Amino acid sequence: MRPELQALADEWRRFGLKLLPFADAGSDELPLGKLLRLSLFQFSVGMATVLLIGTLNRVLIVEMNVAASLVAVMVAIPLLFAPFRALVGFKSDHHRSAFGWRRVPYIWMGTLLQFGGLAIMPFALILLSGDTWGPWWVGHVASAIAFLAVGAGLQTTQTAGLALATDLAAPSARPRVVALMYTMLLVGMVISGLAFSLLLSDFSQIRLIQVVQGAASMTLVLNLVALWKQEARNQDRARADEATPAFREVWARFANAGRTKRFLLAVALGTAAFNMQDVVLEPYGGEILKLSVGETTALTGLMATGALIAFGIAARQLMRGIDPSRLAAYGAVVGLGAFSLVILSAPMQMPMLFRIGTVLIGFGGGLFAVGTLTGAMALDKAGGTGLALGAWGAVQALAMGLSVGAGGVLRDVVSHMAMAGLLGPALTDASVGYSAVYHLELLLLFMTLVVIGPLVGRTTENKAKSPSTFGLAELPS
Repeated sequence: MRPELQALADEWRRFGLKLLPFADAGSDELPLGKLLRLSLFQFSVGMATVLLIGTLNRVLIVEMNVAASLVAVMVAIPLLFAPFRALVGFKSDHHRSAFGWRRVPYIWMGTLLQFGGLAIMPFALILLSGDTWGPWWVGHVASAIAFLAVGAGLQTTQTAGLALATDLAAPSARPRVVALMYTMLLVGMVISGLAFSLLLSDFSQIRLIQVVQGAASMTLVLNLVALWKQEARNQDRARADEATPAFREVWARFANAGRTKRFLLAVALGTAAFNMQDVVLEPYGGEILKLSVGETTALTGLMATGALIAFGIAARQLMRGIDPSRLAAYGAVVGLGAFSLVILSAPMQMPMLFRIGTVLIGFGGGLFAVGTLTGAMALDKAGGTGLALGAWGAVQALAMGLSVGAGGVLRDVVSHMAMAGLLGPALTDASVGYSAVYHLELLLLFMTLVVIGPLVGRTTENKAKSPSTFGLAELPS
C-alpha cells in the first residue's frame, strides 16, 4: 500500500477506536469476534434477570392476581444462592475433567439450571395463581423450585463466564473486557424487556407459557454459541494426582490477603446505595411529580443510557491506567449529586431535575460497578480468579437484594408515620417516605467513599502528605 494511503488508513483506524470504545477490547489472545460471542452469556443473564424482577413481577400481580408479598418472596428466592458464588468460583478454579476444562462445565451446568427453571416456570406460576385444582402448596413449592433453579443457574453461569473471560483476555485488555461484558448485560436487559412487553401485551396463560419457554430455548442457544471453542482443552489439568486445596483454607488466605475485606465492604455499601431506590424511583415520579405511566416507564431507558455512557468512559479510562478503585469512587461521587437532584426535584416541582438525576444514577452506578469488577479481577494473583469474582458477585447480589427490600419497607414505614403525624407537622408530605430512602442512600455513598479511600492507588508523595487513616485525601476531588 502506498505510504499516504497507509497513513490515511491508520488515521481512520484510530478515529474508529475513539468513537467505539470497545473496538480495541480484543487482543491476540481473545479477538474481538470471539469476545463478542463469549459475551452472549451475559445477554442470557440479562434476559433472565428482566424476566424474574420485571416482567413476571408485573404479570403475577396484575394479570394473575397473586399477592404482592408472595411475589416479592418468590423474586427474592434466587438470592438464596448468592452466597455460594464464591464456592462456585473456587470450584471452577480447581475443577478437573477428562478434557481439562475448568470453566465450561460450570457454565454449562448453570445454563441447564436456567433452562430447566424457565421451562417449568409458567406451569408453576399458573398453579401459584390458584387457577387449577390440587393442594394449595403445590404451586408454592413448584414456583420456589423454578425461581431457585433460574437464580442458581444465572449466578453460576455469570461467575464462571466472567472467570473464563478473565482467563482468556490479556491483562492489559481486561478493563475493556469488563466494560464490554457489562454493556452486553445491559443490552440483554433492555432488548428482552422490550420484547417481553410486546409479546405479553395481549396476555393469556398460553402466551405466558410460550414466552417463558421461548426464553428458556434462547438461553440454551445463546450460551451454547457463547461457549463453542472458547476454553482450550488442557490435559495437564486433567491429571488426578493433583491435590485440590480445601475451600476453607483458600478462602481464609484470600480474605486475609491485603485489603480484600475492605474491598468487599465497599462493594456491599456502594451496591446498596445505588440499588435501594429500584422499587421507589418510578412511584416517586408518578405520585410526587405527577408523571404519566409512559413518562415513568421511560426512566428505565434514561438510567440505562447513563450506564451505557459510563461503560464507554470506564473502558477508555481503564485503558489509560486509572486505578479501578478511583474509578469506583468517582461513581460514588456522581451518585451523591444524582440523589441530591432527585431529592430537590420534589420541593421544587421540577421533573427535569428528576430526569437528570436518574441519568446520573445510572452513570454513577455504571462507573462503580465496572471499577469494582475490574478490581475484583486483580484480587487474587495465584490463579484464584473464579474465587475472587465469585466473592464479588455474592456480595453484590446480596447487597442488591437486601437493599431493594429495605428501600421498599423504609418508604412504607416512614410514609405511614409521616401521614399519621408522628414525625411532626413539618413532615406530613407524601414525599417524606421517598426522601428517607434517598437520604439513606446518600449516607451509604459517604460511607462507601470512606471505606474505598485507602484502596485507591497512592504515590509516595501522597502517602507523605496524607496521614489520614481513612485515606480521605485520596478521594476524587
